[in-house]
Formats: sequence, C-alpha cells, structure tokens
Amino acid sequence: MIMDFYKRAEELRGDTVENRRYLHTNAETGLVLPKAVSYMTEKLAAYGIKAEKCGHGLAAQIGTGGKVILLRSDMDALPMPEKSGLPFACATGTEAHTCGHDLNSAMLLTAARMLKECEHELSGTVRLMFQTGEETFEGSKDMVAAGILENPKPDVTLSFHVGPGGDPGGYFYNSDSTMMASCDGFRITVHGKGAHGAYPHYSVDPINIAVRIHENLQELIARECDPEEASVLTIGHIESGTAFNIIPDTAILEGSIRTVSVKTRELLVARMKEISLKTADAFRGSAEVEMLSRIPPLICDPAFTKSILKYMGSLSAPNMYSVPDIKTGGSDDYAEITSRIPGAYLFLAAGFHDKKPGVSHNPAVLFNEDVLPFGSAAFAHCAFEWLKDNK
Repeated sequence: MIMDFYKRAEELRGDTVENRRYLHTNAETGLVLPKAVSYMTEKLAAYGIKAEKCGHGLAAQIGTGGKVILLRSDMDALPMPEKSGLPFACATGTEAHTCGHDLNSAMLLTAARMLKECEHELSGTVRLMFQTGEETFEGSKDMVAAGILENPKPDVTLSFHVGPGGDPGGYFYNSDSTMMASCDGFRITVHGKGAHGAYPHYSVDPINIAVRIHENLQELIARECDPEEASVLTIGHIESGTAFNIIPDTAILEGSIRTVSVKTRELLVARMKEISLKTADAFRGSAEVEMLSRIPPLICDPAFTKSILKYMGSLSAPNMYSVPDIKTGGSDDYAEITSRIPGAYLFLAAGFHDKKPGVSHNPAVLFNEDVLPFGSAAFAHCAFEWLKDNK
C-alpha cells in the first residue's frame, strides 16, 4: 500500500519540529557547519540512511537503479543577532536562522525518513543533498565539484524554500521564465597616490576615481540594458581613507549585478570591468576587479515543473493553494544545480493569519512551523510520484 505522505508527516510532526529547533538554536554560518553536519548524519543513520560527506555538505541515497531525482535543502544561517523572542532562539548573538534554512532541512530530513520507510516501493533512486554555504553562494558549487551530480547522475532536481508570507498550504512557482536573478558580486580596488589633503595636485585621488566609477556604472542600467528586462547594479560598500585631511592610496567599492538573462548578465559583468579599469586610467590611477560570487539565474524547467505541480495538486494536505508566475530579484545558489539538470524550485508559505511575521533576513522574523508536515510530505510525495511516472 502506497504511503499517505501527509498523514505520515503529521504523525512525525513532533520529530520534525525537534529537528528544526535544534538547527535553529545551534545556528551556524558559512561553508563549514560541524554541528549541523554531525546532527544530520546521526539522524539519517537513525532512519537507516547512510550519509556521506560531499564537499562540506552531505549526500545520501534511497533506493537503487532507474531514474534519479535529487532533493536539495540548505542548512546555513546568517551572521546576525536574533530578536525573535523564541524560547529556542540562537543565543550567540552572531548567528541566526532568519532565512528559514532550518525548516528546509528539517522538512527534507523527515521526507528522507518517509521515503526510506517505503523504499521497497520506489521505482528508482532518490538522491539527497544537504548543502552548506548557500548565503555565501559557495555550497552548491562546492558539492558539484565534490560529485553531487555524479554516481548516480540525477535526471531531475527539486528544492523548496519557506517564506514568512501567506498561510501554510501555499506554494509559489514559476514555470515559464526566470524565477530568481543571477548574482555576480564584485570588489573594485582603486589604486591612486596618497598626499596631504592641502595638496591634492600631488596626489592621484582614489576617492575621486571611486566616485566616478560609481557614477559611470549607473549608466549601464539606464543606457545599455533592455528596459523591459529587470536588471540591477548596486554598490553596497565603499571604503577609503583614515582621516579628514589625508588623501589615501586606495579605495574599495563592493557591489552586485543581478539579471534575469544569461546574455544581459554577460554584458553587465564585462562592461562593469571595462568601465572600472578605464575610468581609473582616465584619472591617472589603476583598478583591479575581483569577482566575489558568480551565480546564474534560477530558471525552472517548464516540463518538470508542470509534473511537480501535478503532484502537488494530488497531495492530501489541507488548505492548499498555489500562486503562479513568481519572480524575485533575490538569488539562490541552487541555480548552480538547475543550470546543469532540469529542476523545479517552489516557495512554501510559512506565515501567520493572525500576526505579522516580518521579512526574511530580519532579526525578528518568524516562521510558522505548520509548514513542516506540508513541506515534508511534498518532498516525499513529489519524488515518489515522479519516479513512478518515469520508470
């Protein structure tokens, strides 16, 4: 008899909540998450699933042979204090799960447990990916380099992400265009020549050059990008100097470029470099450009997403609703996976109907744990049904 995944997920709600709260209390940031990796390894082992290190993350497998579907979640938190007021809040003051990755991982952990319980009924293979370093855009690349897409190679991939808007039961999707923007982070280091503030003619002022670069970069969006296509170039950090009367030797600008198309992404990155170098040269200085992140747009595969929507529609969960055509200027390094194999990515609503939960990446944000059984069931149900339909 095929498992009713939502019914089983409700039976496991307490365990899922416990797993989520452990990760939340013990929040870790970046690529190296020793507590999370150890905890998830032990939990998977308790469910009869052997997890193996894959780069800095974890990989595991349920079933064997046939088609392969990769289910992915992220485990890292953000470097910020928590002001949620929750009794299980992270107490360090320097880490907080304000993006909901603790819920993502707890949902996939319970989904893995349920799929293991009905492993003999699987029509293929489920590959599990628990990654680190999503917020730093390092984790997916790290696991790709370590072989997450090999032996066996997944045919398709599915991932969910929770958001604090909407009552649980909602899922948000995009099936025909870019869902999330690319993110190319950069650092421009301007080299000039320092001098006394009273004698600017002896200097090559890097602050002046940095300001000119900033101004010139803004023209890229205004004059060189298709106005019907969303593109953003933001300078978020400028740093230079140590005193009011000293012209320094260097200045630093850091920012990001976000686009929804590969063509525009390539144009803006190339032109950003060109303008930075030539502007510095025009004012007798020099510049160097370092790329801090290189994440492509997240584009869901239309055919596979259509299949996932069909399976979501047949899930036995209550209060379900869907919202199509979601587009966001945010980025997710899951795009490193969906740019290599067909994938689908859905946001799951984790808000409250009776209070304001705040917004992601805010110290006081709240997520409704009622989303946990829904997400767990959706992971397992979609994987099971896709394998059955693609024997």
